[in-house]
Amino acid sequence: MKYQFWFVAGSQFLYGEETLRQVEKNCAEIVAALNAAEGIPCEILFKTIVVTHESAGRVVKEANYDDSCAGIITFCHTFSPSKMWINALANLQKPYLHFHTQFNASIPNEGIDMDYMNLHQSAHGDREHGFIGTRLRLARKIVVGDWRSAEVQARIGKWQRAAIGAAFSRSLKVVRFGDNMREVAVTEGDKVEAQLQFGWQVNTFPVGELAALMEAVTDAEMAGMLAVYGQRYDLETDDAESVCYQAREEIAIRKILAREWAWAFSNTFEDLYGMRQLPGLATQNIMADGFGYGGEGDWKVAALTAIVKAMTFDMGGGTSFMEDYTYDLAAGLSLGAHMLEVCPSLAVDRPRIEVHPLGIGGKDAPARLVFDGKAGSATVASLVDMGGRMRLIVNDVVCVEPVAPYPNLPVARVMWRSEPSLELGAECWLLAGGAHHTVLSYDADAELLRDWARIMGIEFVHIHKGTEPAQFEFALWQADRLWSHV
Repeated sequence: MKYQFWFVAGSQFLYGEETLRQVEKNCAEIVAALNAAEGIPCEILFKTIVVTHESAGRVVKEANYDDSCAGIITFCHTFSPSKMWINALANLQKPYLHFHTQFNASIPNEGIDMDYMNLHQSAHGDREHGFIGTRLRLARKIVVGDWRSAEVQARIGKWQRAAIGAAFSRSLKVVRFGDNMREVAVTEGDKVEAQLQFGWQVNTFPVGELAALMEAVTDAEMAGMLAVYGQRYDLETDDAESVCYQAREEIAIRKILAREWAWAFSNTFEDLYGMRQLPGLATQNIMADGFGYGGEGDWKVAALTAIVKAMTFDMGGGTSFMEDYTYDLAAGLSLGAHMLEVCPSLAVDRPRIEVHPLGIGGKDAPARLVFDGKAGSATVASLVDMGGRMRLIVNDVVCVEPVAPYPNLPVARVMWRSEPSLELGAECWLLAGGAHHTVLSYDADAELLRDWARIMGIEFVHIHKGTEPAQFEFALWQADRLWSHV
C-alpha cells in the first residue's frame, strides 16, 4: 500500500476571500517543502482548508474511508473556531498530528500591519485548535517549529512511520505453528483483546501441515532458495544436508505465510511434529525480508517485530527479535542472542552459515547464521499483557563490539549497555514487567515507539539515561491506578 498523509488547514470566512487564497498558496508551499525534505518518508497531500463545520466533517469522513490515507496533519494558519471541528474530530479514525508552525519564520519590521496579523495567526489559532483536541481527549502528536527546519521535518517523518505501523498493525496476521512453550507466563496473552486493540489476527496452524508442505518441495524450489543463501551469506559448513533441510523448512513456511497474507509467525522447539530441526537459518532469512518472528510461541513479539520492521522499512539500521541471554556484570553489558533466530539485518559483517548441535529439544543439529551485531545506539522494546491493557516498555541501549570473540558460542549475538546502566536499567525493566523476549532496533527510537503506542491507545514506559528507579516505580504505580479506572 502506498500511503499518503492529508494536510488540512484551518481558517474561516471572517477574513475574506483574498486571505483564504493566500492561506491556500502558503499551505501549498509548506507541503511542497515537506515533500522535498529528506526526513519525510511518505507523500503529504494538501487536501483542503476547513472553514465550516460541514467542510471539517467532509474531509474527516473521506479520510476515514480512504485506505491510502494513513493520517491527517492539521495547521491553523489563521484563527479557526474550534466548535466547527468538534463533530469531525470526534469521528476521526485515523492518526492525527497537530502541526503548530507559521508561514513566516520572523516578523517583518515594516511589513507587519493588521492585514499581516489577520493572516499569520497560528500563534493563537493553533491554541484554540489545541484546546479542542485536549477537550475531546484525542490521542495526537504535536510538532512545534518552523516548517523549514530539518529537525521539525524529521519529527513529522517519524510520526508518519508510526502511523504506517498503525495501519500495518490493523491488517496484520500472525501464524502460530503450535502453541507457546509450556509453563511460560509472558508468552501468554489475550488474543481477542489484541485484535480489538491492534487489529491482529492471531491463529494456530498445525505443525503437521508444515511438515507435509516440506515433503512436497521441488528440486527447482530448493535450488532457488540455496541460490539466495549463496548470494546473501558465506557457507562455512560441509553439512549440506542440514542447509538443505533449512531451505525446505523456509519454503514451506513462506508458502503458508503467503497463503494467509501473514507477516509474522512463531514456533517452539517443544512442538516440531514431523520435523527433524528447529527452523534456524530458515527463520533468520525470512526475517531478513521484513517478516516478524517470536520464539517459544511468543506471538506478541512476533507481531511487534513485524510492525517495527514495517515502520523502519527503508532506514537500513536493522531490527530483530531478540532475547536478553546472559550478562557480563564486570563490563556492565548484556549479551543478546537466541538459540538460533536473530535477524541478519543486525550483522556488522556478512553472516556465516554454520551447523552446530542445538543442545535443547532433542532434534538434529540445525544450520543457522552466525554473526556479531553492529555498534551504535538502539532500543529494546517489550510488549506485555498487563491484564486488561497492553504495556509497551522501551529501554535505550548502546550496542558495542563484543568484549571477547566467544569462539564456542555459535549464535548470532549483540552486546549492549542499557541506559542508565545495566543494574538500573534491569531494575526498572523488572519493575515494569518487561519480558525476556524483545525487539531490538537500530532505527526505531523511543519517540517513534511512543508515537505508535499513542496511536494504538496503549501504555508506554521509557527507560532512559535519566531514569531513577524510585521515581520510575512511583510513575508505574500511578499508571496502574489510572488504567485500573479506564
